Amino acid sequence: MVQALINGKSISIEYSNKTVSLDGVENTLNILSLNNHKNLHLLYNNHSYFIEVLEFNNATKTYLLGFDGKTFEVGIKDRFDQLLHSMGLDTVKNSKVNELKAPMPGLVLSIKTEIGQAVKKGDAILILEAMKMENVIKSPTDGTIKTIHIVDKQAVDKNQILITFE
Repeated sequence: MVQALINGKSISIEYSNKTVSLDGVENTLNILSLNNHKNLHLLYNNHSYFIEVLEFNNATKTYLLGFDGKTFEVGIKDRFDQLLHSMGLDTVKNSKVNELKAPMPGLVLSIKTEIGQAVKKGDAILILEAMKMENVIKSPTDGTIKTIHIVDKQAVDKNQILITFE
């Protein structure tokens, strides 16, 4: 079973052998993907529907669909998402990262950012030398630099806080 959240309304969906059950009501459904999955043609309850896939967010499993001149946001939760939710583990991936810690002991060669600077996930934050190798330490999150706890040429220990984000 899949849970769909369509513009804020939750619907249970079960699908097998061209039969779909929406909140327990069974009907026949045929889906044809067109234009490399950018458009869908649905035949449901003897009616034909043409749906355009406007956007897909893989991180949130959310689709933005266009139908009949209107836009619909559809979130999908499969059985694994539902299991993670029941165990309280679905919020782990959305937790905000507030600190950047040293992944290993080393020497800070250079700091590539400053307080108040906005950074994106993956931006170079600093260069850390460890075992005679230069390691580019990247931002683990989108955010703004709140505090820089280190200076150039400073030795750091593993798990030492280097940067704090707002």
